[in-house]
Amino acid sequence: MDKLTAIRSFVEVASCGSFTLAAERLNLSRLQVSRHVREIEDWLGQRLLHRTTRKVSLTDNGQHALQHCRRIIEETQQMTSLAQQQRTELRGSIRVASPIGLAQNLLFELVDAFLATHPQTRIHLLVSDSYAHLVDERVDIALRFSHQPDEQWIARSIFNIDTVLCASPIYVQQAGMPVTPQDLPHHNCLVHLEQHSWQFGEELVDVKGNLQANDLGVLLKAALRHRGIVRLPCDLANTYLENGQLLALLSHFPGPSLALWAVYLSRLHQSPLVRAFIDFLVAHWRTDIKAAALPPDIGTAKE
Repeated sequence: MDKLTAIRSFVEVASCGSFTLAAERLNLSRLQVSRHVREIEDWLGQRLLHRTTRKVSLTDNGQHALQHCRRIIEETQQMTSLAQQQRTELRGSIRVASPIGLAQNLLFELVDAFLATHPQTRIHLLVSDSYAHLVDERVDIALRFSHQPDEQWIARSIFNIDTVLCASPIYVQQAGMPVTPQDLPHHNCLVHLEQHSWQFGEELVDVKGNLQANDLGVLLKAALRHRGIVRLPCDLANTYLENGQLLALLSHFPGPSLALWAVYLSRLHQSPLVRAFIDFLVAHWRTDIKAAALPPDIGTAKE
């Protein structure tokens, strides 16, 4: 039984005192309305209406039931109205998980712009280089760099971002310019804790150094202090490459690009706010991020 339709039929019959008139107002047959009312009575185990050939009136139980049924219809209408309003005017809150570097260098500006555009919304930003657990941490959207997201989630591609190997000019002057990836084991490499080798095409080169960290921002600071060679995503490195604080190394041996994905739980009953925020990211990050236009590496061989 469609209880909501049956409730509407009962309320309409009680309001106008006629099965025929109620059927006309609901655009149903008299037989359908009569069956709906019987279903409500059977469901509640109570007689709700006195029926005669001339009139229909409420029983005492019907009077009480009518108040509750009207409240149900009113709350349903309010819920429908709110959903329609949310489709046109975004409101509410979402939890977004992001890697630290992405949040600091790219994401914050778009979050700020989104909140300014939709002042009735709130974003709870969870910043960590560890993967957030979507269910346990109640995450609506997780932004993740991955070659292929876990198949248990729904994922939408946002952009690809190149990586670049770089070091400060002073480090290069002191330690020499690497010519091929095979030179890297002889250098102090500033390595992310989750990486023990760097990829160049099909080749993996083991790298090590005196500093490892789980935050690329820390490794960047070390590189700016001439401590070694670091591999960075271009959004993090480009500013320093353009102003000369860092030099691009081994440009003829490009490393892998990183794919950014928006990962979420389900397409079914997806919040309009979740969909709108992902669309906003895609619209503003519609091009891949490449390395800045750079001069050639300094020198072609070790000096």
